[in-house]
Amino acid sequence: MNFLIENWLLIAAALVSGGLLFWPMLRESASAGGVSPQEAVRLINREKAVVIDVCEVAEFAAGHVVGARNVPLAKLEGAKEVPSNKTLPLVVVCASGARAARAVATLQKAGHANAQVLAGGMRAWREAGLPVETSAA
Repeated sequence: MNFLIENWLLIAAALVSGGLLFWPMLRESASAGGVSPQEAVRLINREKAVVIDVCEVAEFAAGHVVGARNVPLAKLEGAKEVPSNKTLPLVVVCASGARAARAVATLQKAGHANAQVLAGGMRAWREAGLPVETSAA
């Protein structure tokens, strides 16, 4: 017991450092509602997934996933850019993932069971060092 009292600062430092080791796992579980950028690349390359970017036109022009189709969230229902093949995997992306989550709900109601959010959005895509293209607005 004396050891604990006399070395409280060392024990506190050990607990804090242990907590910091678990922080990345906690962050990943909080964003478990979508696919990681690496999983999205796998879906695109192996399963021919289509990337749907639900950002506004100006945001899309500033930078998007290479080959993505731009369908702003407000125009998503009935858009021609959304594949008619409802079994095709869709990766839905926006700047942070919030609009994409709403878009996935809309797509799933329309029968696209394989629609998934890119967890972290374009921010996570860029942080992963994956290619981004720009276009004229």
